[in-house]
Amino acid sequence: MQFFQIDKTNPPIDVVNPPADIAEMMQNACYDCHTHTTVYPWYTSVAPLSFLIRGHIRGERQHLNFSLWNDYSAKDKQHHFYEMAEVLKEKRMPMKSYVWLHSEAKMSDDEKLKLQNWFAAQSK
Repeated sequence: MQFFQIDKTNPPIDVVNPPADIAEMMQNACYDCHTHTTVYPWYTSVAPLSFLIRGHIRGERQHLNFSLWNDYSAKDKQHHFYEMAEVLKEKRMPMKSYVWLHSEAKMSDDEKLKLQNWFAAQSK
């Protein structure tokens, strides 16, 4: 399995442009899985973990991909903003397993609330 490496190529991006403080939180907590700017750490070269992580990233990008933001309809964007606010409210994102390995993704409750409120405001 180790001889078969995962494709780590990131396609070009066209990311949504929120205010700077929101953008920084999104960059740290969301973009690694939800854009084409994934930074693959050393452990993504170790099979079978690499296949598990790659599958996870593909699934996350299928659900929401900020790199394709301009391709979404206004209705889809509104829905995504609503969903993003909800997953933060329900504490489903960022995933605990991601935060364990990426300390920059850890947000305070105030930061999560600020991000959640910004997403909710965009969904209207």
